[in-house]
Amino acid sequence: MILDFASDEDWASVVDRLGGVDELAQSARSTKAFERVREIKTATQLLRLVLAYCVGKSGLRLTSAWAATIGLADISNVALLKRLRKCSDWLEFLVARALAKHTRGTVHGRPIRLIDATSVPKAGAPAKRGNGVWRIHSAFDLPSERFSAFEVTDETGSERLDRIAVVKGEIRIADRVHLQVDQIASVLEAGGDVVVRAGWKSARWFESDGTSFELTAELDKAKRLGLGKIDQPIWLGRKEADPIKLRLVALLKPDQAAEAARRNARRAAQRGGHQVSDATLIAADWLIIITSLPENTFSDKDITDLYRLRWRVELAFKRLKSLIGLNGPPATDKRSAKAYVLAHLLIMLLVEPILDELDVSPHWDHDID
Repeated sequence: MILDFASDEDWASVVDRLGGVDELAQSARSTKAFERVREIKTATQLLRLVLAYCVGKSGLRLTSAWAATIGLADISNVALLKRLRKCSDWLEFLVARALAKHTRGTVHGRPIRLIDATSVPKAGAPAKRGNGVWRIHSAFDLPSERFSAFEVTDETGSERLDRIAVVKGEIRIADRVHLQVDQIASVLEAGGDVVVRAGWKSARWFESDGTSFELTAELDKAKRLGLGKIDQPIWLGRKEADPIKLRLVALLKPDQAAEAARRNARRAAQRGGHQVSDATLIAADWLIIITSLPENTFSDKDITDLYRLRWRVELAFKRLKSLIGLNGPPATDKRSAKAYVLAHLLIMLLVEPILDELDVSPHWDHDID
């Protein structure tokens, strides 16, 4: 653990970065995390105990014993658990406050935001096919390489492209699970643009005149003609509205990458107990992207380069889980489990500057206008 909660000096720094004693007391009372003085005398004492338990991995009994040893509070493990259960709203508020201090950079005058989610298993629930998990939805900004938004849900909170509020002018980049046409329309209406990876079966494709567009047939034709890319307007069908006009950018993968994708498709079909389709094998040869960015401003290479920045958020999640130690919360109770996850997010936001100073991961090198 990077922060030492037994160190008064370290803790004073944490309190200062979270707004000071008075602001913490006010927010704790307004969120009903700290309503009356008993074993724990102040809101900062409560926060120190909660963070020490959640991030310290010592368990409730040992955390209670530690608190008594250093003269922080004389509280039983049962009483500490009751206090923890009331802290979710407070921790959510503190995470939002820490995120609000994030300075957003721009590229070509546009904010770049990577949208993704990660999950940790619930206690006692095997996370099979996304069941029994806590899901952390996020926005990760470039080139500042900072998380700018979080939302914690259980497995019923699906990944939505428009779950995180749009910053006007942003370019929102996401993987194929976010090819959600109504949500894309929502992002565009809010003043953003999108760069989203697509699967050939994940949308209804149309020509300008409303006739069906056979995507895999066009991909196969382009490959047979020796064309390494497709860049053209496309219309995607919506549930209860007219199709939306976007731009299809498809890039033929190098032979080695294409062969690996076809091999993975065959294995997935085998696991599912069915024969892989010809259309799936055709699409496996291509990187398929849908975007709202105009061709006269962003070339097809710009679009594929933008999408390839998505690995930055994967690296950030890995850092969150390894360096900060975010694993599945030990509690089965929803209130304390959510507080456990939020405590880790808060710690990550507090130590990000320290991680940068240690240079624990490579950064994306890009000029900012």
